[in-house]
Amino acid sequence: MSATPVTLAPLDERLFAASVGALELFGVYLGDRLGLYGPLQRAGGLTVDELSHACGIHPRYAREWLEQQAVAGVLVVDDASKDAEERRYALPAANAAVVANATSPSYLAPLARMMVGIGGVIEKVVAAYKTGACVPYSCYGPDFRHGQGGINRPAFESALVESWLPAMSIGATKLANGGRIADLGCGQGWAAMSVARAFPKAEVWGIDADPSSVEDARGFAAEAGVRVRFECADAAALSDHGPFDVVMLLEVLHDLARPAEALRGARRALAKDGAVLVADEAVEPKFTAPGSDMERMMYGWSITHCLPTQMVEQPSAAIGTVIRESLVRDLAAEAGFLRVDVLAADGGFFRLYELRA
Repeated sequence: MSATPVTLAPLDERLFAASVGALELFGVYLGDRLGLYGPLQRAGGLTVDELSHACGIHPRYAREWLEQQAVAGVLVVDDASKDAEERRYALPAANAAVVANATSPSYLAPLARMMVGIGGVIEKVVAAYKTGACVPYSCYGPDFRHGQGGINRPAFESALVESWLPAMSIGATKLANGGRIADLGCGQGWAAMSVARAFPKAEVWGIDADPSSVEDARGFAAEAGVRVRFECADAAALSDHGPFDVVMLLEVLHDLARPAEALRGARRALAKDGAVLVADEAVEPKFTAPGSDMERMMYGWSITHCLPTQMVEQPSAAIGTVIRESLVRDLAAEAGFLRVDVLAADGGFFRLYELRA
């Protein structure tokens, strides 16, 4: 199947639009980090002074941010002709789902945190390009970590348990009756916690090599009162804790330096008739240029984050972000899996694979 031909606007127009978009993402970042959206949503509308007092920010900054958000169409203003201090600004419900509701399928505010995380380390990325060195994941800091966890959370808390796991041949019956499931590369633990809530009889493990992510996950689970065992360990250690009925690699496979080895470990960790669920980028079947918005976004993450972090371990598969279906199938075969099925469930940004030994 060939990709649909793409026609792009002139480059000067696209770069101008991208600059506007980047600056507006910074506006969302400020609203998110300073907690400005919540009071606006709850109150149904605030003036400059009311937002300033509610959030503990300087009134001059409050005014400028409110005006910028209204100009950008994030907020609505009751009467733009009023004096600046008298205008009331509100956050429409549709926009609140995008910037204020962390579990909404439309929630995209974490993208701003990811962008800021990349911006903070871009000089290290420049240096890595010159030398072939790496930029460790930890260098991207808490903004990127929380952004990545937050952007995946809505799908992991709904679609994963409502459609992804039920679409597998193993189904959800095993987990409902008390099976064992491991989330490999669990990040901040949203997927593992979702599974634990949906299948309270199941034994759920979350495993990640990043200590900060595991610490976050343990804290979130304790706060929510969800029973998950989170461990900081390498993917190769998974088989030491098996057998598992399901092993999940959710937006993880492309980031691994030794992906076939990790899949081999997952296969060894499976119980009889167990299966691996892989969710990774829903990119085109093959490279084409120019590309779709999805391809453009994935290559953008790749050049600034995924590839530099993957160069930490050597030798590295250095996949980048754009992992195509053919490569997933090749890696699965190398790891000893005999069957790879693309699931019919809607994965959104992800393509869903079930791997069977």
